[in-house]
Amino acid sequence: MKTLIAKSIWIGVMAFLTVGAVAQEKTDSAGDVKTKLVKKKKRGKGKIKLPKVDLSHWKVTIPEGKGKGGAVSVSPPEILGYATDSVLTPYMYNDSTSGALVFYAYPTSATTANTKYSRSELREQMEPGNDKVNWTFAQGGTLRAKMAMGEVSRTDDGKYHKVIIAQIHGRLTDEQRELIGQKDNNAPPILKIYWQNGKIRVKTKVLKYAGVDQKGILFKEAWTDDKGRNFEQEVGFKKFTIEVKVTDGKMVVSLNKSEFFVYDDMSIKRWGVFENYFKVGNYFQSRDKGAFAKVKLYELDVEH
Repeated sequence: MKTLIAKSIWIGVMAFLTVGAVAQEKTDSAGDVKTKLVKKKKRGKGKIKLPKVDLSHWKVTIPEGKGKGGAVSVSPPEILGYATDSVLTPYMYNDSTSGALVFYAYPTSATTANTKYSRSELREQMEPGNDKVNWTFAQGGTLRAKMAMGEVSRTDDGKYHKVIIAQIHGRLTDEQRELIGQKDNNAPPILKIYWQNGKIRVKTKVLKYAGVDQKGILFKEAWTDDKGRNFEQEVGFKKFTIEVKVTDGKMVVSLNKSEFFVYDDMSIKRWGVFENYFKVGNYFQSRDKGAFAKVKLYELDVEH
C-alpha cells in the first residue's frame, strides 16, 4: 500500500513539473518570438523629402529660349507644375533625398535682356503673374532662404566659378521709365549675394555722386558697385541660411544668424526712389565652355 501511495505521489510530482516546464517553454518561446520580432522589425524605406518652398508668388527664368532677351520664363500658376514640366525639369527639379529644390544653369545663348549670363533663378511676384506690382524700402521686406551649393565647375586656375544666389533688384515705374526715356523698366540691383569659393560675398550699389538730383538718380549710370564684403564663415558645400531685412533707409544681411552686415548709408537711404523685388536661385557668372552650377534651395520665406 505504501508503495502504491509513493508511486502516486511521484507520478503527481512529475506531472506537475512537466506541466510547469511546458508552460515555461511556451512562455520562453513566446518571449523569444516577441524579441525576435522587435529585432527583425524592418525599417521603412527612406521618406521622400520635399523643399519647403511655396512658388505661388515666384516666376522662374531658365537657360532655355532664343538669344539675348529670349530666355524662357514661367510664372504662376504654371510654375507650380515644375516637377512634371518637360521644359523646366532639366533646370529646376526636386532632390527628394535631401529635400532640396535644385536650380541648374550653364552658359547658353538664352539670356535676359540686360546680361550676358544665363540663369535658373526665381523672381518674386507680389501679384502672381504680374511683374508690375513690387515693393519699396519704405514698405519693407524680409527674405529668408536655407540653401547650399550642390555642384559647381572650376576655372582653369582651379577656382570655383562664381554664382549669384540671391538679389534685390530695382525697377523703374512706368512714369520713371518715361521720364528718363528708357526702353524698359530695368533698374540696377541694390543687392547681390554671391557664393564664391566656399564663402558668401555681398555687394551693393552706391551712388557715384552724392548730390545727384531726383531725375539723375534714376539712370543706371548714377550707380556703381561697392567693394564687396565676405562673411567670415566658410560655408563650402554645407547648408547655410541667408536673411535679408529691408526697412526704410536700411538693409541688413545676415549669415546663419551669427554674422551681420548693416547698410544704412546715404546711398541706401536714397535708394527708396525705386521699386524692388527679391530673386533667389542660380544666376551663373561664367561663359566658360563646360562650366555649370547646381544650387540647392531647402526653404524660402518672404514677408512684406
